[in-house]
Amino acid sequence: MTTSHYIAGHWVEGQGSDCISVNDPALGQPFAELMAASVTQVDQAVAAARNALPAWKNTSASERAAFLRGFAEQLGQRREALVTLQMRNNGKPRHEAEIDLDDAIATFGYYAEQAEQLPSKNRTVPLAAPGFTARTRLEPVGVVGLIVPWNFPLVTSAWKLAPALAAGCTVVLKPSEVTPLIEQAYGQIADALGLPAGVLNIVNGKAETGAALSNHNGLDKLSFTGSNSVGSQVMRSASAQCRPVTLELGGKSAIVVFEDCDVDQAVEWIVAGISWNAGQMCSATSRLLVQDGIADTLLPRLQAALANLRVGNPLTEEVDMGPLTSQAQWLKVASYFATAREEGLQCLAGGHALDREGWFVSPTLYTDVPKDSRLWTEEIFGPVLCARRFTTEEQAIAEANDSRFGLVATVCSADLERAERVADALEVGHVWINSVQAVFVETSWGGTKGSGIGRELGPWGLSAYQSVKHVTRCLG
Repeated sequence: MTTSHYIAGHWVEGQGSDCISVNDPALGQPFAELMAASVTQVDQAVAAARNALPAWKNTSASERAAFLRGFAEQLGQRREALVTLQMRNNGKPRHEAEIDLDDAIATFGYYAEQAEQLPSKNRTVPLAAPGFTARTRLEPVGVVGLIVPWNFPLVTSAWKLAPALAAGCTVVLKPSEVTPLIEQAYGQIADALGLPAGVLNIVNGKAETGAALSNHNGLDKLSFTGSNSVGSQVMRSASAQCRPVTLELGGKSAIVVFEDCDVDQAVEWIVAGISWNAGQMCSATSRLLVQDGIADTLLPRLQAALANLRVGNPLTEEVDMGPLTSQAQWLKVASYFATAREEGLQCLAGGHALDREGWFVSPTLYTDVPKDSRLWTEEIFGPVLCARRFTTEEQAIAEANDSRFGLVATVCSADLERAERVADALEVGHVWINSVQAVFVETSWGGTKGSGIGRELGPWGLSAYQSVKHVTRCLG
């Protein structure tokens, strides 16, 4: 693939020094290559977005909404190709890839509706002082850089791209170098819809390309989803420009299971929270807190459920869990298996890489994990679950909150009053009660503590790409 960058309405060849290999993780082999964008091409993309901004931000809300609905429709028309690409490049099972696509479609549809409501949000502000009138205007923040991760491509980019376009911003999107292909669909759709040139630009590359974008003085805002280590670099770049950022970073989330919970349902929720996308989720509930009265019943059933998960190549097998998406992630997870052995952790399931081609690991459960273990405190980003027991509700809340992260949590209890009370006490951005991790576009996404800054989805996602202007007039 040579024309892998979409700049100013044209597909262009990469001129950077990096060659990006795109891999099939189930085979551990590359199936495509592309050249990264150069720093000059990043400059060109930002300039194109800047040139397109005046006209785009002055389009009517209904025009922008029509484009967003067009993105949703076009994604649906490309369904099989996009689902297959997710399976091949990410290693996602088919049902996960289909949910990802449906999520992206729903996001564009939702923000089309939000765009249509924008005119009603510009309103007169009542003043206590006589002789003056005031009104508010919600305006696009400007040119935004969007840097998205490899674990949920297409979805994370939709969460950023749709509200940015709805607000009237123009965009430079940088996909992950691990999964650069699927975001090409957005450029193809922009062509098909006749989106004005420069409103959407896509540049692919590795760290050099990401740094060129995050450091660029032509941006008005940057939205980043990824690791805390890179997020801190992005924040330093933003601070040099005094530029707003949205950061969606890591997590080490807890799932709290009380003894009144139905065991079979609890096992279902626990397994989904650690095995979905092979555990490669910032929201993975990788810390299991189980109450004493249910632990001896639940843990053996959980052990069996994890051992019975079908792990394999989603393109050739019926699977519950696919491979890890990259060799680097496979090596990282394997290093935590080694750490667990060094720490002497009790392993009830898994704890090893699978002896087959590709980047597969076993769904893993460690129990009675000390609070100072690296596996209890650090984000692993793989299907590795650590369990501890608790006695009281207060203890469960304290241990769940004892983390430098604060993204999500799950509470499992038949006592709904208690479940709601615990949910309110947890220091996180999103809590599920008696549920798998169902994410709806109308709700917010983001965390507290080290899990990031700002919120995506819902009306909060749109406001992240808007600035507020007040106009005050003297009536005298």
